[in-house]
Amino acid sequence: MFSKTSKKQTGATNSHNSATEKKGGLSIINSDLRVTGDLVSDSDVQVDGFVNGDIRTRNLTIGQNGEVRGEIVAEKIRICGSVTGQVRARDVSLSDTARMLGDILHESLSIEPGAYIEGHCRRIEGAIEEGGLTVIQAGQIVAANVKKEHK
Repeated sequence: MFSKTSKKQTGATNSHNSATEKKGGLSIINSDLRVTGDLVSDSDVQVDGFVNGDIRTRNLTIGQNGEVRGEIVAEKIRICGSVTGQVRARDVSLSDTARMLGDILHESLSIEPGAYIEGHCRRIEGAIEEGGLTVIQAGQIVAANVKKEHK
């Protein structure tokens, strides 16, 4: 009934399924959650609570009550809430309820009427570089692909 071969097959199947789930899942920061620290994910993230730290992910959605204070780097970002910090993404979308305080580096940018922006918007080809940061001072790029030190 219980043989070694069936255990091996089951273990291989479970590890394969969990790896698949990690790549395609959605992580949600609920409205009652406050996070202090950096978030890094290979999948999608939705912030409905508060994050005080940098976020690096594939796709990010910031809900109407969501708030992020820190740098955001992603493939695609949809902002409906509040962001204070630099945003770098291929596709950035600000809804009518968005409040953006900081610079936006993008390849594609859409802004709905009513969105609030205080900062520079700069179109950059290839704005996403794995692990590198872009430093902006007075609206000018002064350094690109700077490696961020981890403590």
